[in-house]
Amino acid sequence: MAVTKYQKEYFIRSYECDKHGNLRLLTLMNILQDAADSHADVLGLGYEYCVTRKLAWVAANYHVKIFRAPKIHEPVIITTWPSEERKLSVVRDYEMTDKEGNILVQASTQWVLINIENKRPQAIRANLPEYQVVAEKADNYEFTKINLPENFELNKELDVRFDDIDVNNHVNNAVYPLWVSESVSPEFRDQHAIVELEISFKKESFLGETIKVATAFDGLKSYHELTSVSDGREVARAFVIWAEI
Repeated sequence: MAVTKYQKEYFIRSYECDKHGNLRLLTLMNILQDAADSHADVLGLGYEYCVTRKLAWVAANYHVKIFRAPKIHEPVIITTWPSEERKLSVVRDYEMTDKEGNILVQASTQWVLINIENKRPQAIRANLPEYQVVAEKADNYEFTKINLPENFELNKELDVRFDDIDVNNHVNNAVYPLWVSESVSPEFRDQHAIVELEISFKKESFLGETIKVATAFDGLKSYHELTSVSDGREVARAFVIWAEI
């Protein structure tokens, strides 16, 4: 099946915005996820296809650049496409634009197809219908290991809520960047916004767990390690660039 870029329009609602009238990070992540899900359905390899075959798409990496946060009541257009295929993963890219065509957000994401019973990665071509990628990158980003500092300045613990759990019965990938943003002080958040985020997902986390977010700053760059308090396993790590509002 041939692949073309997929477009979907969104209207930014008031309850999706923060105190400054900007789109919340959690909602942005959900919009990216929704666009990917919608396009996968069009290609015939979305949720319904996967669940009947005991398969699931899980996020491995996200890289997001925010040039300008969408504003309250602003219409935006998301364009997304699979940009690269590997044996056990697919890279999907995104662009969000305003009505004049100005780029607001660019993102690159990596997804792994797993068996939901044994959690093992599955070969892409052996388990999906025929399709093609669009060999074009939104920002030419290549995923690399996020190196963490030896010492962290801040530690914050957050409980996994019922509403954090998705249809795969684990914490949804959009929640982890929210935890990262909540790990810094409200005073800092009030004066700064995330303009670039890279997050690598390591292990699942589940209802009833408490997640510790360890944070270290280097100017307006921050590094984050997310671990489960119960057994110390690393569930994610992130790198963030902030800018003054």
